[in-house]
Amino acid sequence: MLEFKPRSAGFTLLELLVVVAIIGLLAAYVGPRYFSQIGKSEQTVARAQVEAFSKALDAYRVDVGSYPATELGLTALVTRPADLAKWNGPYMPKTIPLDPWGRPYLYRANSPTEFDLLSYGKDGAPGGTGDDADIANR
Repeated sequence: MLEFKPRSAGFTLLELLVVVAIIGLLAAYVGPRYFSQIGKSEQTVARAQVEAFSKALDAYRVDVGSYPATELGLTALVTRPADLAKWNGPYMPKTIPLDPWGRPYLYRANSPTEFDLLSYGKDGAPGGTGDDADIANR
């Protein structure tokens, strides 16, 4: 008499290929949406940081009478500049962070009552659109 052996437990190659194809389709659909959200969140973080720096710079100006000189930069918000008796800081709780792309924010005092603060965005170059757009205080 012929004996039939029970089928061993496991998956066939075809079943594995179907599962891998489904995972690939899901990744192709979800991946671009996920990475576009990362770009938007980096832009949001940069805008929030520029706004926080602007408020700290305004508090500095109220105490000192002018914005920090370009040479002092944003470090004047954390460390007392020499010869500044009216400094009542620190105006930022910690060290000045880099922008979300790992570069320092650019600060320039145009006059005692006006300043520019910006990040060049993801590409690190002036101008651009989307994730590469500049983020500035005005």
